[in-house]
Amino acid sequence: MQPLTHPVEADAVDFTALKNFAALRGQLRVSFTPRCNIACWFCHNEGDVPPPLTRADRSRQPRTRALDPDSYLALIRSLTAEGLKRVYFTGGEPLSSPMARPILEGLPAQGPDGSYTLITNGTRVRTHRAWLSRTPLDKVKVSLHYFSDESLKAIAGTRIGIDTVLDGIEAAREMFQRVELNTLLQKENAHEVEHILDFALERRLPVQFIELVGTDFNEARAASAVSAEAILTYLRTLTSDEHVEVAGVGQGRRVFRIDGIEIDVIHRNLGRHHLGQCGTCLLRSQCVEGFWALRVDHNGGIQPCLLRDDLRLSVTELLSDPERLVAAVAGHVTSFTEGTL
Repeated sequence: MQPLTHPVEADAVDFTALKNFAALRGQLRVSFTPRCNIACWFCHNEGDVPPPLTRADRSRQPRTRALDPDSYLALIRSLTAEGLKRVYFTGGEPLSSPMARPILEGLPAQGPDGSYTLITNGTRVRTHRAWLSRTPLDKVKVSLHYFSDESLKAIAGTRIGIDTVLDGIEAAREMFQRVELNTLLQKENAHEVEHILDFALERRLPVQFIELVGTDFNEARAASAVSAEAILTYLRTLTSDEHVEVAGVGQGRRVFRIDGIEIDVIHRNLGRHHLGQCGTCLLRSQCVEGFWALRVDHNGGIQPCLLRDDLRLSVTELLSDPERLVAAVAGHVTSFTEGTL
């Protein structure tokens, strides 16, 4: 389906929904590329065709690139100025894109309430350390869904060894004060989850354990998804410091503290932040996240929902006009909130 486009009269747009979303710590997720040097079976690729499907069927290709570094930076400047200050850079693997360096080096300064986070598989962090260390990134979040060569191959379909990933984590720690891990719970790594937790605690790294979000792209192996109950039970043997956070947007999370290190678990038994568009959505029963991020893709689209690319807004023709750009995004969020897209 073609992305939505709307004529925009900035003076006529209500910015309340966008500002509320920002105030509730909604994320702006910026994808540099849909390409990746590994191919995790569960990848949702921020709503684009993920690498595993392209590998299996070359006719299934992701969208073509329409944004250059200047376009990305114009978009980021415009939306952070409107309050979307929690910016996450994703892919694919963002460090596999030639867009990464000029964008990350050119980011506008943010105040103390803003942050820039790079989400990476870790395999290329050390390769790019010379320039990465000079960027204004506040945090690096490394996906660690495996803890051996065997599980890495089973999950990501790669010959890259686990030592490369672990070395990438160490390289990130050498450069940045804030490094975190995230792990998707699945049958392929169930025997390694406690080892991943031990690895994180030994290095005093926060880690997030996540239940699978089902999409059309990963439904063929949906049986690999496992419940978070096992890790919850294990964490309760290590600490009594536990609470649930449901503030803000998106998934509720169960948070543990072990020796001052935060461990959180996202699972479907906790709250979701659904809005007007969600009320009549036929996919709502599959959604365990709700509306928590605006996702920008390299084709110039912005969408509020991972499962609904028919709600994607094209902004490529608005990048030279920041006022109309933010008005279009604000209007889109308002329509999504009111259920009128």
